[in-house]
Amino acid sequence: MSNIIYKEESYQIIGVLFEVYNNLGSGFSEIVYKDAIEYEFKNLEIPYTREKEYYVNYKDVILAHKLYADFVVFDKIILELKCVDSFHNKHISQCLNY
Repeated sequence: MSNIIYKEESYQIIGVLFEVYNNLGSGFSEIVYKDAIEYEFKNLEIPYTREKEYYVNYKDVILAHKLYADFVVFDKIILELKCVDSFHNKHISQCLNY
């Protein structure tokens, strides 16, 4: 974990994710986990923005459709939730594009 850029902030986010999982377990839809994570962020006074909107630049234009990050935490970490049985390369590519 020595290569993590925002180690302390990441540790706090991971703590929230474990708290949510320990209370809800698996099997819920993504929106339920987002609500629970938001609850924990508020409770712990962790600064965040939910469903933050980003414009996508393509060559010399801004595309009509936007990108929506699930959470931006501490105004510098994008948290993208995935409720899947296993990660696929497309999930990793999506996060790298953010």
